[in-house]
Amino acid sequence: MLITGTAAIISGCDQDSSTPVESGQNSSDPVENKTVDSIATGTILQCFCWDFNTIKESMADIAAAGFTSIQTSPINECLEGENGGMELYGNGKWYYHYQPTDFKIGNYQLGTRDEFKAMCEEADKYGISVLVDVIANHTTPTTEAISQDLIDAGGGSLETLYHEGNANDLNNYSNRLDCTTYKMGGLPDINTERPSFQDYFFEFINDCIECGADGFRYDTAKHIGLPDDPKEDDGFENNFWEKATTSVNNADSLFIYGEVLQGNNDRIKDYISAIGRTTASTYGSKIRSAISNNVLTPGSVSDYWLGDIEPNVVTWVESHDNYINDGTAYNLSNDQIILGWSIITARKDGTPLFFDRPYNSSMDNIWGMNRIGTQGDDIYKDSRVKAVNFFRTAMQGEDEKLVTPGDDTTALIIERGNKGAVIVNTEGDLKIGFEIGLADGTYIDRVDNKTTYTVLNGKLTSDADIPANSVVVLYNEGYKESAEVAEVGVAEDTEFYYENDSIDVKLTCSNTEDAAYSIDGAEPVSFKDGDKLTIKHKNDSDITEIVLTATNSEGAKTYEKLAFTYKQTYEIKKDVKVYFEKPDDWDDEIYAYVYNDYLDENDDWPGVEMEKTSDGKYCYVFTNYFETPYIIFNDGDSADSVQYPEGRGLVVEPDKTYTVE
Repeated sequence: MLITGTAAIISGCDQDSSTPVESGQNSSDPVENKTVDSIATGTILQCFCWDFNTIKESMADIAAAGFTSIQTSPINECLEGENGGMELYGNGKWYYHYQPTDFKIGNYQLGTRDEFKAMCEEADKYGISVLVDVIANHTTPTTEAISQDLIDAGGGSLETLYHEGNANDLNNYSNRLDCTTYKMGGLPDINTERPSFQDYFFEFINDCIECGADGFRYDTAKHIGLPDDPKEDDGFENNFWEKATTSVNNADSLFIYGEVLQGNNDRIKDYISAIGRTTASTYGSKIRSAISNNVLTPGSVSDYWLGDIEPNVVTWVESHDNYINDGTAYNLSNDQIILGWSIITARKDGTPLFFDRPYNSSMDNIWGMNRIGTQGDDIYKDSRVKAVNFFRTAMQGEDEKLVTPGDDTTALIIERGNKGAVIVNTEGDLKIGFEIGLADGTYIDRVDNKTTYTVLNGKLTSDADIPANSVVVLYNEGYKESAEVAEVGVAEDTEFYYENDSIDVKLTCSNTEDAAYSIDGAEPVSFKDGDKLTIKHKNDSDITEIVLTATNSEGAKTYEKLAFTYKQTYEIKKDVKVYFEKPDDWDDEIYAYVYNDYLDENDDWPGVEMEKTSDGKYCYVFTNYFETPYIIFNDGDSADSVQYPEGRGLVVEPDKTYTVE
């Protein structure tokens, strides 16, 4: 996990679910359609920042899209940043759930332990496995928020909870002792070798398993020592991974993998041996490069970049860290992500993980709706994603062959024996008539379920060429027909932030006769495709939550949760002054902490000391132009300090004198 943003440096209405069709009941059964031998042979949907209830209510959609596992964001107790703000980035941050305050299930972003358990029970109905993203290596840097239980488990103090090397920032990744004991990205490094901490942490893991978890992704696994890594002189052993893979409940049946980003001295072969699986970050970068450069030669996408070891890895086109930190979001469109996904998922090896980008996000607006708790973008339900997911299931056990169609290096064929093939085309029309390893016969493209292809004497023919940015999925054996999924949503140009008293939203739906919307948990109201919904700003909250539901012809449920935010915007120019009258019981040194949803005017809490202008009155002068700032007045950062207001800051009004109400 990488962390961005100032905060990180200083330091992914409950309604009844439709009952799924029992496996084997009919040929369109999504559960039967997605049966796999193991988690490893299936596909994982990373439900980035979805809360437990949203995942639960979306389970039918997830199954219908062919995913066999879901991965939650971290479910541990965590730092409550921005006074509980729930934006992905702004008034709230996605990365706070990567800042543990305790290892117990439940946090303000994702939900409670009971809700997690109910989500796992719903997943079981659909045959979907549940993976949990967990953090063992670090805590929040806001150490005053760490629970006493965790401190006690770490030896009784913050000093014993952390490695001795935690006093140092990690800069030299080639030094394994530094890598496994120093502070990474400002996040304090837990002494994961301490037996009392291990006991405490694995109680949390066992509780996850008891609630229904089937496996785990270990965040920052490269920063937890391997058995033969150098150690601090504390008398403990580097045995964390041995215990993680053998001493927890159901250890033999769990799917466990570690986030080991490849680079200097990553020891990935040894981590695969110790944990069972790791990520394959270099392979992801090769896939992104091949797609963005329109070069799909077999040599460019076949090597997993692991050396001479079995590819026991989780593969991806992008992870949440790539999306947020390295520019992937600005360089690859949703269509390009799907092309890359089609390659890694059609292949025999690896376990592909699909990072679901934020809802309504784009290359120009990476945060989209910008809300924690809601589902991500609907691209995970794209017909190409669905088709290649089910293709992977049907092709279990078949060998692979990657070939170029003719001499066109902008396209690739992934053949699985002579049973099936996926064709990925990036640029320009791909001329039909090339050789292919499919058995002779007639095939229907499982993406659109209407285009017919014929293989005769090893050559593929059809009535039309394959257009750019296309995926063609061809197979017969193992294919099962399924009804079209009901679709609900809003128009593509919908704005989720508004300034006036109300906003009009165009609702959309298809493949359904019973689409309905609910506003803030009220009774559902039916709607038709194209109907307009007017959302009005409320006096008691700036957030309006809309839930859209529908069922298809077989009763399979579709669920979508949206959030609309009322937010005024304004500008404050450089040299603008504001004033504050100090209450008599405050200390004489008064500070102004000024920020907006994306950056700070004055760096760290408590802010900048204000200038005293008269008895009890203080002045703050803005040093820069600022958009929509908020201000909090306080008398320092001591244990008995006070602030006004207690929660979100006040709107800035030039020349105003603020008083405590």
